[in-house]
Amino acid sequence: MDVPDPRELRLEQAMLPRDAFFGRAERVPWREAVGRVSAEMLTPYPPGIPAAVPGERLTEAVLDYLRTGVDAGMVVPDAADPEVRSVRVVAGE
Repeated sequence: MDVPDPRELRLEQAMLPRDAFFGRAERVPWREAVGRVSAEMLTPYPPGIPAAVPGERLTEAVLDYLRTGVDAGMVVPDAADPEVRSVRVVAGE
């Protein structure tokens, strides 16, 4: 599993969480989610701390961390796709 430096896991808050979560959203392949605004919470277990919340702009480092984590046995139960092969993002963003 590839664990990036914690500084690489900090995301920019691009819009209010409520607007991102309840607004128009679409599911895209995880690689296409880089640079897009998350419309869902992505919380890997362990450790149980959100890697992304609605309204944050997703980075390659965070998405790679989630995908390699899932491949290593980590679970992301609150994601629309718990395998993180696709990610729910704000439509048109």
